[in-house]
Amino acid sequence: MKNIFNIKYLGIAAIVFTVLFLMNYLGNDQPDKMERAVLTGLGGVAGLTVWMIFFNKTKDDNPPQNFD
Repeated sequence: MKNIFNIKYLGIAAIVFTVLFLMNYLGNDQPDKMERAVLTGLGGVAGLTVWMIFFNKTKDDNPPQNFD
């Protein structure tokens, strides 16, 4: 968990949020396009965070030598 919230992750999260926000904001003509774009961007960052937590937990996993 200590490696997740470093400057590299925060930069990638900002890029993901920006890309998802702009894709939804510019391509949407509904009256609530700001709310939809923000929620989609936050959902993308939340998904990225969950993936990073899972990846960090399984990164150092050493299965048995003769597993199968």
